[in-house]
Amino acid sequence: MRHNGSMKINGSIRIMALASSSLLAASSQAADNFVLVAHGGAGDYSKMTPPIIEARREGMVKAIRVGYAVLAGGGASLDAVEATIRELEDSGLYDAGRGAYYTKEGVPEMDAAIMDGRTLQAGSVASVKRIANPIHLARLVMEKTPHVLLVAEGAEEFAKSQGIELVSPYYFYNEREWKRFQDAQQAKQAGDGHGTVGVVALDKAGNLAAGTSTGGTVLKMPGRVGDSPIIGAGTYANNDSCAVSATGTGEFFMRNVVASDICARVRYLNVTVQQAAGDVVMKELVEQKGDGGVIVLDRRGNIATPFNTTGMMTAIVHGDGKIKLSGWSKNAEPVVVPAGP
Repeated sequence: MRHNGSMKINGSIRIMALASSSLLAASSQAADNFVLVAHGGAGDYSKMTPPIIEARREGMVKAIRVGYAVLAGGGASLDAVEATIRELEDSGLYDAGRGAYYTKEGVPEMDAAIMDGRTLQAGSVASVKRIANPIHLARLVMEKTPHVLLVAEGAEEFAKSQGIELVSPYYFYNEREWKRFQDAQQAKQAGDGHGTVGVVALDKAGNLAAGTSTGGTVLKMPGRVGDSPIIGAGTYANNDSCAVSATGTGEFFMRNVVASDICARVRYLNVTVQQAAGDVVMKELVEQKGDGGVIVLDRRGNIATPFNTTGMMTAIVHGDGKIKLSGWSKNAEPVVVPAGP
């Protein structure tokens, strides 16, 4: 009897050990279940030179590594989104921050938005001229004011009240974009544009966030605001559905409230992010001759990156630390690089 009892006890111990091991494995898997997706703008990449494409890939990798470090360390998706976009704004390689396009008056005007999928809090700024990192100011609007959107001089006055030093417009001088502006002026029409940046992220706690930053379109009218800072049009995040950042001709995204429409389809029609985003970008926008794309992420880590232009550079990283870059052409072979040193 003692022998049988011992066998039962040992058997129970083995079962408990196996169960404990399974729980630890599941816990470890869940702890690594974070995702960050970024885009570098949709547009006609066929006219982009190989050196520029390579520079943008390298800029994307550098930024993604910053966001990955935040998430891998247990940081919030909101922090990862802001940190990644700030890096992209500082690079001068995209239509955001130091690479922002020029208006008809020859001065960049920038827009940005950020949204927390857990609380539905959001902040955005538009038509700012002297803010080095519009995405940071957008977050301050979200956290330090009762408002969602501040524009132009009002946004810059608020920035000063928060200790942000206003930069000279010369800070944004970019030889590449100045030439694009001059060429567009000479042709008396807007040139090719692609470079809005955006990030969506899912952190270890299961919370979503989204952010977008842009300089708008080439040779736009002063004061023109696109979809990027409009919550629900170019930027949206809700833990009950998904997180979205859009890029393209913003007027179409505003008319169709693209970002929130995609999330509403996921939430109420119970369709995948791939179907929801594909139906909006590849069908509805195409029918209206609206160009652009989106990055979409849900709480299960499902991703969609449809675009109806010749290209939309994207970068994706999961907890495994592998950054996958793609989208500079429809047939681009993905490039995989490590997120760590």
